[in-house]
Amino acid sequence: MILIDTHAHLYSEEFNNDIQQTIFRAKENGVKKIFLPAIDTTTHNAMIQLEETYPDECFAMMGLHPCYVKENVEEELAVVQQWLTKRKFVAIGEIGLDFYWDTTFTQQQYKAFEMQMQWALDVQLPIVIHTRNAMTETIETVTPFAKKGLKGIFHCFGENYETAKQIIDLGFLLGIGGVVTYKKSGLADTLKEIPLEHIVLETDAPYLTPVPFRGKRNESSYLKLIAEKVAEIKNVSVEEVTAITSKNANRLFKTN
Repeated sequence: MILIDTHAHLYSEEFNNDIQQTIFRAKENGVKKIFLPAIDTTTHNAMIQLEETYPDECFAMMGLHPCYVKENVEEELAVVQQWLTKRKFVAIGEIGLDFYWDTTFTQQQYKAFEMQMQWALDVQLPIVIHTRNAMTETIETVTPFAKKGLKGIFHCFGENYETAKQIIDLGFLLGIGGVVTYKKSGLADTLKEIPLEHIVLETDAPYLTPVPFRGKRNESSYLKLIAEKVAEIKNVSVEEVTAITSKNANRLFKTN
């Protein structure tokens, strides 16, 4: 069984004291690759250092998270652009729109999102999208770029089938994480209608921990619980879920 965690912030300070054990537990539970989404300049070095320490397991992205689009957005974007000229990354992410916490910088979020999507097209990389309280706006913003060939993942997907269909029609994948194990999420009903060819698995560690560890720190080893839940929902084997979702991730990130 080969699992791929397409979204985990293992460079976060929550893992400072046991990152070696965290990586070991992930490997013990079948997780062979872990993709690291960027946040902003305060975490880039930690993320890249983790990738350098575990080059066979960890793969870095580059980008500016929408929740960290502030007054210094121009400087942050300049750093992202500079990094993209320095070396190869597996994706640009996580990027997108978030109107849940703060809408002060709404226009700057749009600008940052659009600029980074254009950069992704320019350097032929997929994107990983964060969207919260902004799904309609996010899909509308992505659509013209998708028509030009942009691909990627709508990370932490938890919407209904109609929204899933819109995303799939754009050629994007759905990132399924710990929310699928929450009884009140409704995601199970949506997933019943969606072929496995359109999803990838993720933890979003240290956040959104799956049942039965909900409320504790999330980590990549728990991806197996998410795969098991998806298998239960789809009435297929865990091996089929892991094989197809891992193939999807490898194809998107070109990491075969």
